[in-house]
Amino acid sequence: MEIANTKWVAAAASIWIQSFSGASYTFGIYSSLLKSSQSYDQSTLDTVSVCKDIGANVGILSGLFYTAVASGRSGNGRFFSGPWVVIFVGLLQWFLGYGFIWMATSGVIERPPVAVMCFFMFLAGHCQPFFNTAIVVTAVRNFSDYGGTAVGIMKGYLGLSGAVLVQMYHIFCEGDPTNYLLLLAVVPSLLILTTMPFVRTYDTVIAGDKKHLNGLSTISLIIVTYLMVVVLVENIIGMSMVMKICSFTLLVFLLASPLLVAVRAHREEKHRFMSLDFPVTEKTTLLDDPKLNPSPDVNADISNDMDVLEAIRTTNFWLLFSAMLCGMGSGLATVNNIRQVGESLSYSTVQLNSLVSLWSIWNFLGRFGSGYISDAFLHSHGWPRPVFMAITLALMAIGHVVMASGLLGSLYIGSLLVGLAYGSQWALMPTITSEIFGIRHMGTIFYTISIASPIGSYFFSVKVMGYLYDQVASLDDHSCYGNHCFSTSFVIMAVMAMLGSLVAFVLFLRTKKFYATLVAKRILK
Repeated sequence: MEIANTKWVAAAASIWIQSFSGASYTFGIYSSLLKSSQSYDQSTLDTVSVCKDIGANVGILSGLFYTAVASGRSGNGRFFSGPWVVIFVGLLQWFLGYGFIWMATSGVIERPPVAVMCFFMFLAGHCQPFFNTAIVVTAVRNFSDYGGTAVGIMKGYLGLSGAVLVQMYHIFCEGDPTNYLLLLAVVPSLLILTTMPFVRTYDTVIAGDKKHLNGLSTISLIIVTYLMVVVLVENIIGMSMVMKICSFTLLVFLLASPLLVAVRAHREEKHRFMSLDFPVTEKTTLLDDPKLNPSPDVNADISNDMDVLEAIRTTNFWLLFSAMLCGMGSGLATVNNIRQVGESLSYSTVQLNSLVSLWSIWNFLGRFGSGYISDAFLHSHGWPRPVFMAITLALMAIGHVVMASGLLGSLYIGSLLVGLAYGSQWALMPTITSEIFGIRHMGTIFYTISIASPIGSYFFSVKVMGYLYDQVASLDDHSCYGNHCFSTSFVIMAVMAMLGSLVAFVLFLRTKKFYATLVAKRILK
């Protein structure tokens, strides 16, 4: 069908893949099973979870692979080329990783050594950079004039996928984490295998792009609002199995609705093209047109086509890296330990599962909101994106302080603030990377910067949260109950998040002239 070969179908397929591939955000569902079945203490569990984080954030190979098989204009023309190849390599790692973890925790195989579990946990996480690189870079290329909005939508659904998978867990697994791991290995694999051929690059700019991206944004907000209502209803009054099945069925229909935007966009573009109302042009953004790029004297660290080695030699790269070390690292440590934090405060199982779902919702809103709002303020007021990074990292610091307080509801309020701020970094950082260093090697550069996330996560999870928890935990069963179990850890992470905010503010000062030139030349364009 002709409509299948459009960037809007590519966007819809990307949304579906992202909506079911964020299993790393549901680690809290099976972390207790992993801890008990493998006889881990808290530090060992955190070490295993950090391997997942390393896999999920060290995406240099996925960036290089995307450049090799999908970066050229002819990438969609050869069979073994295009973004789908990158997604397929990620899919193999997904299936092997979660399949092995299920076999280990269910007793199908003998308890593996910690190092072996770490390796397969790494594989389960390492699929994510391959999905993300293919989808995010493709979105930036397909919607180059509104990269912030496109990246926010795509990264947003990845954050939201945790809540989607939790709904599947409630319906199909009936509270059994072992079955959930089997579900992860099978169901998303089949969905990704079906949709990945439609993810393609279309290097064109069309007048209606903003209108239809707004349509996708509206659908996204409807879905996240619906999910939040479902989670709250389930947490406050409970839901029968029939209600859960009906609510999930409606969720599936809502997730399919981006295809309606694709049909509408295709119909309008075809009509306008036939009536010659507007031309469809090759992509000529501020990042790719030498005539529109800022002159070198604006900022020597900014270029429209840096490779990763050139980027590493710039101050802006290390400022981004440092900000992510503080922000993403502490945020990731929070989500990895959120179940243990809730257990230490005597939360019920339903409350713990709702925390995981709500985290995914806040994560989505942070990703989507920061991408959309930063685009709007950049176009209308010329606000540089790094200023939003500084603001959201300061918000994260406040969230950590709230979680450290131990007040009634502090875990819900604190996780809301930290989730919003953490999600924001995942929309802002790739877009800033594409603007400062260029699109050609964007996948490699932004995943090189993302290495800061697992490094920070290891430090905060193992050396701070895990270490301090074990110091006060019972020697008999490695458990701890009370606010003192994690309060000191959250104070330390609050200080580091504020440090990241200050670093991002320095990046803002260094790039504000560049962004002013960017906006001025967009107006001239």
